[in-house]
Formats: sequence, C-alpha cells, structure tokens
Amino acid sequence: MTTIPRHSAAIILAGGQGKRMGRGKQYLELAGRPMLELAAEAFLSPGGFEELVVVLTPADMARYGSGWEARGFKTAPAGPTRMASLKNGFKKLSGGIKLVAVHDGARPLVSARVVAGTLRAAAAHGAAVPAVPLKDTVKRISADGTFFEETPDRSRLMAVQTPQCYRKDILAGVLKTARAGTDYSDESQVLEKLGVRPAVVGSDYRNIKITTPEDLIIAEAFMNEKKEKKETAGRMRFGFGYDIHRLVEGRPLVLGGIKIEYPKGLLGHSDGDVVLHAVCDALLGAVAAGEIGIYFPPTDLTIMGLSSSTIAEKVLEILKARKASIINIDATIVAEEPKLKPHYENIRQSVARILKLDLDNVSVKAKSREGLGEVGHGDAIVCYAVAGVLK
Repeated sequence: MTTIPRHSAAIILAGGQGKRMGRGKQYLELAGRPMLELAAEAFLSPGGFEELVVVLTPADMARYGSGWEARGFKTAPAGPTRMASLKNGFKKLSGGIKLVAVHDGARPLVSARVVAGTLRAAAAHGAAVPAVPLKDTVKRISADGTFFEETPDRSRLMAVQTPQCYRKDILAGVLKTARAGTDYSDESQVLEKLGVRPAVVGSDYRNIKITTPEDLIIAEAFMNEKKEKKETAGRMRFGFGYDIHRLVEGRPLVLGGIKIEYPKGLLGHSDGDVVLHAVCDALLGAVAAGEIGIYFPPTDLTIMGLSSSTIAEKVLEILKARKASIINIDATIVAEEPKLKPHYENIRQSVARILKLDLDNVSVKAKSREGLGEVGHGDAIVCYAVAGVLK
C-alpha cells in the first residue's frame, strides 16, 4: 500500500558537498539520469504530497532552481550543516501541513512503499525511521583508534535510512532543540532529548546512500537488475470487449456464469452470457487474437446452447499459448431489469473462478439506461469489459 496520508510534505536535502565522493554528488548521473532526479521520483506520485521542498547548494540553486520550481517544488538554500539546511527547508512549509518526510537527495533508490509506510508510522507514533538489520559485526574502538574494545549485540542494532518522518510539531521541536552549529548525522538524534521514540519501519538494502565512488557502482547494479526484471516481466496490454443479447421468455438468464432468477433470459447461439462474452472478447483483444466468433462461429450447430464457461476455457488456452497472463478485469453490465446490485458479488466470484483470478482482480458493476432504447425498454442486456494482461 503506497497511499500518502493527507497534509503531507517532503523535504529533500541536496546541499551536501560530497567530500568523500571528491565532488558534488547530487547531479552525478546514475544510469544516465541525475541522482537527485531519481531520488525525487518516489515523492511525485499523483495525489501524494501536498508540498515538496528541495534544498540546494547556491550553485545548484542558480543553475537548477527554476527548473524545480516549474515542476511544483519549493526551493530553499542549503546551510553550513544538515540541520541548518533542514531549518531552511522547514520554513518553506505552509501552516496546513501535518506530516513531514525528510529525505537525503543522495538516496536515489528509495521505494514509494518505504516512503508511504514511514509516513503512516509517523502519523501513528509521532516519528518513524526506516532501517535495515546490520549484516556485519560492529565493534567499538578505543579513543585513539588503535584497538577494538567491545562488540555490541548486533541483534539490537539497525542501520537507519531516510526518509525520516515526523508530525510537523515534533519536527519543529527537534529543530528548536538542536544546538546551532552541531553537525548531526540525522535529525532523529535529537528526538531522545524530547522523549520521543521513533517507530522502526522495515526498509530494504537497495535504499543506499551514495557517499563514495563504490556506492555508485552498487547503485548502478541495483538499477540494472531492476531494468532486467522489468524487461523480462513483459509489458501491459489492454483489450476492450462488448456484447449485447436480446431478452426473451423461456430462456435462463446467465450472467458471468451465474444463473439469475428472472422470467426472461438472453437469446443466443450459446447460453447468451453477455458478461463472459464481453470479457472474453476483451482478453482476446488484449493479445490481438480476434474475437470469440472466430473460435465459436454461430453457424456451428454442434455448439448450440454451449456454456460460456467453455468459451472462457478456450480463451485461457489462447492466452497461455501466447505467454500472456491476466492482470485484471473490469466489466460494466447495462440492464434495466433485473436489478443486478444484489448479484455483484456472486458474479465477481464466478468470473474470478472461471478465469482463475484472485477476487480483488475482478470488478463487476451495473448501470441502467434510464428507460432509453432497447435496453431501457427491457428488451436487451449489454456488457462492456476491459481486460489488462501482461505479455
């Protein structure tokens, strides 16, 4: 779940000098794109953050500031320390903001899942920090750096990441409490002085901070792995289906493989199931495989009265042969009578069962024609369907 809580803002800190990198790093390219651009993507989902602030060095402000502002970001100048930069970014937030995510611009691989999960935890607990368990043994060294003195219990230690998220009032308290001129590695260090314990949010090891040239190599490897997975996973394709059948007496009414009690049924060469017919045509369309009439022609008298679930089985075979898998189905039935809302769930479950899908990947709904046309007069039922497949 990646829904961002309401009244949230993000501050992306990109004012570091990159001393360990040997050069400014925010605009170093990673897989052909500036690192800061990649870091910002996780915060740009539609309907997400209400305000976005990017904190830039003076040189980057002059060169790139107008471009960020054109994309809806506010900009703030970097200060001499991380905390000073955060204070400058915090001043740009409006009074309506309730939650704030603070992210390092040098973490370009953060996922939208981690961002949203940390924000939700902050809303519940006041503050939250993403982290991963330590892989290596950690030792404490002597004051002069000559000897190892102690081995802390690794099971109680985690490596923290960003975005570190806060209720706005708590972050304001952090900024007020922080000692001027002190270069904190992250603002959550100050929480202990305020008696606030940030919640732990499980993150992933890909959310690395680019600090040294070796980190760039690791990040490139992660991005190439992601690209390869995307390429081998196939691509989304969509199909549209439509069907209409006349209502007549003496026929059973079958919709989505479910028999519905009604004095009339749908006239057709098969059982007249407009839902499965529209869905099957949508699936065939998604893989450019024609329509069901090609495989089950109405001139073939041997299939008179055929169950539409058999038609669906044939369509599944075609999809399998073309190495396509169904992602979701959305069907809209248009009927004046009978009222279909009480049957939504049964039809959904039946379609999901026939197509071997999880129930939450099938949507079924119905509309009326408000008395207009043959459907509005109760003479016919129509179904429209959209199908998404991965091929």
